[in-house]
Amino acid sequence: MKWTTFLGAILAVLTPAVMAGSLDDAVETRLLPGWRAPDGRHMAAIEVTLAKGWKTYWRAPGDAGIPPRFDWRGSDNLAGVEITWPTPDVMSQDGMQVIGYSGRVILPLAILPKRQGRDVQLSGSIDFGVCKDVCLPLNVSLEQVLHSDVTKPTPSIAAAMADRPYSSREAKVGRVRCRFAPTLEGLQLTTEVDLPHIGGAEVMIIETGNPQIWVAQGKTSRNGKRLSTVSELVHVEGRAFSLNRSGLRITVIGASHAVDIQGCPAG
Repeated sequence: MKWTTFLGAILAVLTPAVMAGSLDDAVETRLLPGWRAPDGRHMAAIEVTLAKGWKTYWRAPGDAGIPPRFDWRGSDNLAGVEITWPTPDVMSQDGMQVIGYSGRVILPLAILPKRQGRDVQLSGSIDFGVCKDVCLPLNVSLEQVLHSDVTKPTPSIAAAMADRPYSSREAKVGRVRCRFAPTLEGLQLTTEVDLPHIGGAEVMIIETGNPQIWVAQGKTSRNGKRLSTVSELVHVEGRAFSLNRSGLRITVIGASHAVDIQGCPAG
């Protein structure tokens, strides 16, 4: 899909948003305060509850989704936040493939305090998208005091942490290969992964680590133990760009589980 076609598709689904009315009954978002772990990190989470028929998006939303963005600059005693993304679903939206969640999703947050043993005042602004018959970009502000003396784990957060994709080692990933070829608008990337079958119609998703690089979702195919896909990479402003192979991230989603692969050497 060309970048201009993709942009037109996004605008087409967003244009009706002004007619959608209130989302109060469709989307509920809140912070779960969690607990302070023995290693000093505080485990909290964002909970998003969606009404029937609504969906929201994974960190790499696919051909027509809206990527979520997080801003924690209003927080106090905060050194960093790391999100654990539960395994998403592959869905269809207006004939295009999107990656995301429906129903209820919990995004665990591993929070590193600047001053160990002290409470954290977590203040966040989240930009994300939700879709049903139309797609809406939302901005939600969340605030919560994370008390350092709470040490009992929250079962729902722990369950979401366990629902992450497998690592390469856990999934018994073999050889991983990436080959690049120039195109008129950017680069074509051929990715091959040796991986035991993980069930159903497997989908391979490529991320570059650079939000300015759009990756068109290719069709995933399997030949024996080898999965492959061909993707088109384009700079969102039409500029030339370079890629760091170690920064590439490959996620394979199947019916039984997903696999997270970090880095991709030359073919």
